[in-house]
Amino acid sequence: MKTTFNMIYWKGKKYWVGKLLEHPEIMSQGETLKELEENLKDAYQLMMMDEVPVEHKVKTLALSV
Repeated sequence: MKTTFNMIYWKGKKYWVGKLLEHPEIMSQGETLKELEENLKDAYQLMMMDEVPVEHKVKTLALSV
């Protein structure tokens, strides 16, 4: 099954930067647009497709912002 998404992207100082419109939490960068596209595909696979084992742990992290 093929899934399609819309990529929002722009040129930063050194790299192309982008995120998926449907999943804005998934961002990446690349030296070229092609590399950015591949990196976003990889990031999507890692974030959305990896399965969490039934026996897993949860830990709360505190971040300073």
